[in-house]
Amino acid sequence: MSYELIALLMFTSMMLMMLTGQRVFAAIGFVAVVTSLLLWGDGGSEMAFTASIKLLNWYPLITLPLFVFMGYMLSESGIASDLYNMLHVWMGGLKGGLAVVTVLLMIAISAMNGLSVAGMAIGTSIALPEMLKRHYDKRMVTGVIQAGSSLGILVPPSIVLVLYGMIARQPVSQLWLAGVLPGLMLAGLFILYILIRCHLQPQMGPALPKEERSMPLIEKIALLKAGILPLVIIFSVIGLFVMGVTSLVESSAVGALAATLAAWGRKRLSRKVFNACLEKTMAISAMFMWIILAALCFGAVFDGVGAVRAIESLFLDQWGLTPWEVLILMQVSYIVMGMFLDDTAMLVIVAPLYIPLIKVLGFNPIWYGVLYTITCQIAYMTPPFGYNLFLMKAMAPKEISLTDIYYSIIPFVLIMLFGLGLIMAFPQIALWLPEMVYPK
Repeated sequence: MSYELIALLMFTSMMLMMLTGQRVFAAIGFVAVVTSLLLWGDGGSEMAFTASIKLLNWYPLITLPLFVFMGYMLSESGIASDLYNMLHVWMGGLKGGLAVVTVLLMIAISAMNGLSVAGMAIGTSIALPEMLKRHYDKRMVTGVIQAGSSLGILVPPSIVLVLYGMIARQPVSQLWLAGVLPGLMLAGLFILYILIRCHLQPQMGPALPKEERSMPLIEKIALLKAGILPLVIIFSVIGLFVMGVTSLVESSAVGALAATLAAWGRKRLSRKVFNACLEKTMAISAMFMWIILAALCFGAVFDGVGAVRAIESLFLDQWGLTPWEVLILMQVSYIVMGMFLDDTAMLVIVAPLYIPLIKVLGFNPIWYGVLYTITCQIAYMTPPFGYNLFLMKAMAPKEISLTDIYYSIIPFVLIMLFGLGLIMAFPQIALWLPEMVYPK
């Protein structure tokens, strides 16, 4: 049996196992271990052990539970809600102001947690009822929350970019910096669309009545103080790291400690809140560690059978594709897979194929990490089976149908495709900041 056929069997076996409902790490790890045993006998059993030692020796992985804990502490203690209340009062007089506030809230939640699901959960529980109560168009608000939460794996500290850095052997610090300007650019495009749409169709996002916005200045300042606290925590964590005061791991520890102290200072640090944060942090962290372990094992076997060179030969020699055509083909494959899988599963499935190929084609792997994250989020929001679409349906009130959710996301997907095209055409949008902070 040829190595190309072995690689194809590995890939199809893994996909078939996932279709049966198996967990991602179980499907990937099982195929990797069984293949290594069949190819190399008893010696192949050491693949998984080698991958586990490599994982445990990767010091930056400590950032994963610490940043996740920081995010859950800020959300479970209600400090994230304070931020929304502040923005709500200060910007509610603008047509579409609450939708703009929600995008800003999603950016803040992204920086707190690094996971798009967390942003969507908070947006659905806090922002959605507020906007529906104030007669915002239901398709507008569901689209805003989904699009805003998509920034969760792009804006630092992105957990998914940490995972990408681990698998692609790229510095996480540069990946985070590479995501800053694209994330802000997409947020700016979302806000611009909301303002233009609500100006042309005021019924889509009416301004808050004056009586709801009028309160004594001292109360507004009190709200401002409460809302600024989570932003101070976020920017101090990222700022200390960028300035070189703290390392990546130290920054995550500072964030976790600052969030805990903020909750304690607000008298919201109860045993129930603390236990909930710990349980959710352990669940998320354990899931990611199992997935990374399975991905390392699968990648070692996949590369060992020469699959990467076979794919490279197929695309460049046999099909005669140019590097840019290969890149576009990769992005299209992400969109198709994103209809069925989450971002982590997509990364660990194709990373052994795509990342070495990106380097061979002469593209920057830091830049490609940004393209990957944006394309994954587009895939999440693409009907008929986008992952985020069903999350929104599960969290939204009954009055919002799946058809509403499908229609709501169309303009935001088009905006993200436009933004993706800009970053592909002008790589410096992603690379300028990391190159400035870390000059060669």
